[in-house]
Amino acid sequence: MLKQRVITALILLPLILGPIIWFPTPWLYVFLAGPGLIAAWEWTALMGMSESTARYAYLALVSALIAAAWYAGTLGHALWVVAVGAIWWLHALRLVAGYPANFRQRPPGRLAMSAYGLLMLVPALLGLAMLHGADHGGRRIFFLFELVWMADIGAYFAGRRFGKRKLAIEVSPGKSIEGAVGGFVASMLVAALSASWVFGAGRFDWLPMLLLCALVIAVSIVGDLTESLFKRHRGVKDSGTLLPGHGGVLDRVDSVLAAAPVLALGLALSGI
Repeated sequence: MLKQRVITALILLPLILGPIIWFPTPWLYVFLAGPGLIAAWEWTALMGMSESTARYAYLALVSALIAAAWYAGTLGHALWVVAVGAIWWLHALRLVAGYPANFRQRPPGRLAMSAYGLLMLVPALLGLAMLHGADHGGRRIFFLFELVWMADIGAYFAGRRFGKRKLAIEVSPGKSIEGAVGGFVASMLVAALSASWVFGAGRFDWLPMLLLCALVIAVSIVGDLTESLFKRHRGVKDSGTLLPGHGGVLDRVDSVLAAAPVLALGLALSGI
């Protein structure tokens, strides 16, 4: 399984990094809308939608709101969009912390699930565009990926070596507190080593930057757990089968969806 995951990642990496490096921000936004819509399609399955008409209607709604978010950004309202997305992840944390009792008492209906999908996808795409459109935008997105990927990689190896206490056993039994701590430390080290190269030496204060990175890493873990929660609620292992060894697109981008609006919002509010 690990070998298959690595092979798939090596194939996908240039397909993702190439547009980030060479595309102008509007083109990148359109490009990222493609995986976003695939993730939205997978989300309709987690919603329990089986009828094709309803699923395609939801994709049309997501497409319209992706376009509307870009238009809002051109009018200077991008911060409001990503702020709504960032706030949503606080609610997601409450869902994870209260699971499964909260879902037994009041499982989310189709309307709530539809809103959850929109709040996960649309602000994240605009957040990525905000990062890319700023100075050294490609580096900023790579920085986001570094934080998320190192948190995931560090958690995997630290969990295998030291993991004993479960992080959220009802949501994701394989994740441990020790793994989460290991991933957090690994990601913070990468942040400390690369922040000056990404944002420019002397352009930021270290304490606020590291606090923002810590928040982004924590939210990325929440994103991972949130998708695991909805998969467990639906009784499936993966959101899809498109990516061998990884599952679906949503399985691979859940942490990025959570981290992107938080990092974009934090940098914008900090003037970095």
